[in-house]
Amino acid sequence: MNDVTLVGIDLGKHSFHLHGQDRRGRAVFRKKLTRKQLMLFFSNFPRCTVVMEACAGAHYIARKLSGFGHEVKLISPHYVKPFVKGNKNDFIDAEAVCEAASRPSMRFVTPKSEAQQTLSALHRVRDALVKQRTATINQIHGFLLEFGISLPVGREAIKSLPSLIVQHSLPVRFTDLLQRLLAHFKYLDEQVQSIEKELRIELADDERGQRLLTIPGIGPITASVLAAELGDAHQFGCAREFAASIGLVPRQYSTGGKANLLGISKRGDSTLRRLLVQCARVIMQHLDNRRDRLGDWLRSMLIRRHPNVVACALANKLARIAWAMMAHDEPYRPVLVQHP
Repeated sequence: MNDVTLVGIDLGKHSFHLHGQDRRGRAVFRKKLTRKQLMLFFSNFPRCTVVMEACAGAHYIARKLSGFGHEVKLISPHYVKPFVKGNKNDFIDAEAVCEAASRPSMRFVTPKSEAQQTLSALHRVRDALVKQRTATINQIHGFLLEFGISLPVGREAIKSLPSLIVQHSLPVRFTDLLQRLLAHFKYLDEQVQSIEKELRIELADDERGQRLLTIPGIGPITASVLAAELGDAHQFGCAREFAASIGLVPRQYSTGGKANLLGISKRGDSTLRRLLVQCARVIMQHLDNRRDRLGDWLRSMLIRRHPNVVACALANKLARIAWAMMAHDEPYRPVLVQHP
C-alpha cells in the first residue's frame, strides 16, 4: 500500500470505515476497523494524508494519528455532504471525505489541543448550568405568581425568598417545594461561579488571553473562548475569514451580476458569536465615555442604522481586532481623537 496517498475515515463510536486512494484518485482499499484496530493500522501504515469530518472524537484521533507521522486534516461536515454519491453508507461517506479533501479550494478545520478541548468543555458546562439556573428562577417566579406573589426581575430577588416565605402564609408542602428549588438554585449558582473562577485562573496564566482582555468590551469569558478558538490565528488567511467562520458577515444571495446582501450568515460557533454581540452591546451602553476612533465610528453608525445592525457590525469589528492581535502578536492600541 505504498502508493496510497490519501485515506478518508468515516468516524463512528465503535467502528471506523476507511477509503484509501492513490495520487490519481483511484480507490486502493476499503476497510472496516474497530477503534483499537484503527490505531494499530495507522501506527504501521506508511505516512500519508488522513482526512475525516470534524465531529465527535475527531480532534482526539487527529492528535493520535499526527503522533504516528501522518498529516491529518479535518473538514466541516456540511462541506462533505455534496460529494456523497448515490445511496448513503459508511464506505461512500469515507469516499466523499476523500473527494472533498481533494478539492484545491477546500477549507479545513485545525485540530484542537487537549487544553483547547478542556477549555471548550468548561464553557459548554457553564452554559448548561446557566440555562438550568435561569429555568429554576423562572419556575420559582411562576409558582409564586400562582399564589399572588410577584417578585422583581433578577437573581437577587430569589435570594430574598426565605424572608418572603415568612411574610406570606403559604401552604406547608408548597413552602417545602420552594425550599428545594432555592437549594437547587444556590447549587447551580455556586457551580457557575466555581467554573468562572477556574476560567479566570487559567486566563491569568495565558499571555494571549491577557492581551485579548485589553480589547474594548471583552471580558474574561469571551477572552478565554477567543483564546481557545483562535489559537495562533494562522489557520485563517485574514481577519474577514475569522469573522466569516463565526457567521458575522452578510449572507449573500446574488445572481445575474446583482449583489444582494442579507443579514449575517450565523454560521460556525454560535456561542462565540453570541458573546461578541453581547460585548458589542456593552460598548454601546457606555458609548458616551468613549473618546477614541471606535467611539466616533459607532456614533456615526447609530445615526444611520438600527442598533441591532450596529451591534452585529461592532461584533464583526471586535472579531477582526482579535484576529489581528493574535496573528501579528501585537497589543491593542486605541486611536484617541481630540474633539473640539
